[in-house]
Amino acid sequence: MIAIKTPEEIEIMRQGGKILARVLQELALEVKVGVSLNYLDDLAEKLVLGYGAKPSFKGYKPAGAKKAYPATLCASLNYEVVHGVPDDRVLKNGDIISLDLGVFYNGYHTDSAVTFGVGEISEKATQLLLVTEGDLDLAITLIKPNVYWGDIAYEMQRHVEAARFSVVKDLTGHGVGKNLQEEPFLPNYGSKGDEPMLKEGMVIAIEPMVAVGKSAVELGLDGFVYQTKDKSLAAHFEHTIVVTKKGAEVLTK
Repeated sequence: MIAIKTPEEIEIMRQGGKILARVLQELALEVKVGVSLNYLDDLAEKLVLGYGAKPSFKGYKPAGAKKAYPATLCASLNYEVVHGVPDDRVLKNGDIISLDLGVFYNGYHTDSAVTFGVGEISEKATQLLLVTEGDLDLAITLIKPNVYWGDIAYEMQRHVEAARFSVVKDLTGHGVGKNLQEEPFLPNYGSKGDEPMLKEGMVIAIEPMVAVGKSAVELGLDGFVYQTKDKSLAAHFEHTIVVTKKGAEVLTK
């Protein structure tokens, strides 16, 4: 069942989203050559707690998972798509890294991700980041009540494939609220008329994931990270939004 949030619930999520956005902005300043993924994770946790919230991901165990996620931040490097567990790897010139963060504030989750280039990155990597972020921006502009998600996903897929990149099809966006992942689950590709139909008060996390090469992904040996099978670069951008009468309100900026 798809939950419709009350104005009071949306206001709490709006506050949590502002905390999340602030933390990602502060982390962005630390994304540079020589910085370790563990350092970024430690900093993320300190910042989230310091703003009076809690990390959504740490200790999270989705249905079917063998173990709970061990970190505050998902830090996915180069060909890793999502759910990369921070470790002692150090950022190098030319890397791209996705930082995905969830914040739990006053009983509600928000979720957001940004992919950054480290130092000087390749032209292909630059294009990948622009296309993926543009895909998220496109989706946000198309959101309004009584529009089928498939109409939006269709345009998202066209946008990515026009750039000769691939939509990662095995991973999707989702509803968010009292639970980190709720119905509906929202693929980043599809056909016009595919359900669900968006309704005012729905809160969803939209998160295009795009690969330079083929779309197929595989689960890493740690049981958490998803990576492209062909080891091609991948990018990930995400915002939590609420469907309003006028369109989309981004809660995580």
